[in-house]
Amino acid sequence: MAEIVAGFGVPHTPHFPALVAREGPQSEVALLYAGVAKHVAEAAPDVLIVFTDDHFNTFFLDNFPTFAIGVADATSGPNDQTPMPQYKVAVPSALAAHIRAAAIDRGFDITLAQNFSVDHAVIVPLHFLTPHMKIPVVPIFINGLAPPLPSARRCYALGQAVRAAIEQWPQSLRVGVIGSGSFSLEIGGPKVPVGERSGFPDPQWTAHLQDLLRDDRIDDLLDEATTARMLRAGNIGGELLNWIAMLGVVGKHKPRAMIPHAGQGHAFGVWRWS
Repeated sequence: MAEIVAGFGVPHTPHFPALVAREGPQSEVALLYAGVAKHVAEAAPDVLIVFTDDHFNTFFLDNFPTFAIGVADATSGPNDQTPMPQYKVAVPSALAAHIRAAAIDRGFDITLAQNFSVDHAVIVPLHFLTPHMKIPVVPIFINGLAPPLPSARRCYALGQAVRAAIEQWPQSLRVGVIGSGSFSLEIGGPKVPVGERSGFPDPQWTAHLQDLLRDDRIDDLLDEATTARMLRAGNIGGELLNWIAMLGVVGKHKPRAMIPHAGQGHAFGVWRWS
């Protein structure tokens, strides 16, 4: 039987790979990711489920699903202009198809993606956490960018459906899950400081979310993470939904680590219980 062995929450800031390449392995960003990567290695997952959003690269507004899952033998990326290496990543297609069918059975109309690539929201975390790309990945896309967004409770329930599907998988398999994204982030919008391309307009929300996560106050998180509240934290604030779906898989566990990134609208989190 398959089992969930760990959960991880990380940002996917597109300039981080180039920053670390320039500043080296002792830079703050490199060390933050390395701390999570150590837990990934210790948990030794056979496969990673990645809850991600898409920045109009894999999908666009004429075909932008609320939920989608990649079912293929492999994917590649980044498919945008992120300055980093190009990677090819295996996808366990049978497991992905099983998760999709199980989610549909539980009432989720989840879109099928077969011939697809992924952007920095998937590839940046993998670049730092699994740089040799030896762990197969199932990408699950959540619309956190283009309102109307799904509710926090719906995304948490999606995570629970994914957990149930994994637990029904008959083969022995160690599964890790990643929630990829930021809590407060504005790109190219009115909340960006003058002269900048992006900003983090709501540090209080970022700090409050970390407190809720650290204390395992899931019901409070689901009540407070309305679309209006998330988007007050920036036009990319809906990426919190990726973390919430990850929590639905992880279940009721306090994180082993919840590490803020000073001056940024995100954090690094690790859930392990073995």
